[in-house]
Amino acid sequence: MNGQKIPGKVMFGGIVGIFILLLLISSYFSVEAGDRGIVLRFGEVNRVVEPGPHFKIPFAEDVVHMSVRVQKTTTKTEAASRDLQTVQTTMVLNYSLVPEKVGEMFANIGLNYNDRVIDPAVKESFKAAAARYTAEELITKRETLKTEVRDFLRDRLSIYGIIIVELSVTDFEFSAEFNRAIESKQTAEQNALRAKRDLERIKVEAEQKITSAKAEAESLRLQRQVISTELIQLRQIEAQMKAIEKWDGKLPNVTGGAVPFIQVDKK
Repeated sequence: MNGQKIPGKVMFGGIVGIFILLLLISSYFSVEAGDRGIVLRFGEVNRVVEPGPHFKIPFAEDVVHMSVRVQKTTTKTEAASRDLQTVQTTMVLNYSLVPEKVGEMFANIGLNYNDRVIDPAVKESFKAAAARYTAEELITKRETLKTEVRDFLRDRLSIYGIIIVELSVTDFEFSAEFNRAIESKQTAEQNALRAKRDLERIKVEAEQKITSAKAEAESLRLQRQVISTELIQLRQIEAQMKAIEKWDGKLPNVTGGAVPFIQVDKK
């Protein structure tokens, strides 16, 4: 009715209804797939819930969401090699949290576990591994180094409920003096390799010439064996036969001399 006041009981009932509705809304929460819900009761970890809809006690309980998906962290670090060369690198670590241990991790470490646990472990593992290799071996044995660091991290971080998925090590960076030394060594190795290849080529060419000369000498030797006295006489007879075939039967006119004739040598 216009101009009439709302009864106090009705107003009170409306306020109570709104308050109850707010309580119901605030007591409901949902956890997404790939996350876990850490339910805190008066600031202490009470339970861990899986993805889906859930209820909590209003004003007494809060919810913190933690991801159990594979995550990535990048750590820039520096270490000294066995031959005391300073080396810098960037390590990329893929990891995930053990779903059953996220409550314990939050209670002991909190949400900044990356800064407090993972990064220090990565730096420590790289320093420990790099100290066992020379600067050159860090380059030539990168896969072995990566395996050692990854295994170290698996043992070190498993106690916190962190699973190591994969580790990548980017290019190493050394001092300018070391880079120049490596470049000079590579140049010397390339020159030595080139000289070795030239020597091998010359050796092969010499062997080819020797083989060719041997083949030619063997050919001459065989030819000398074939040329015998009988072969020479046969060639003479063949030449005389060709001359007889060409003779027209007329004797040449010769004055004051003997009649020419063709003599056939007898064996």
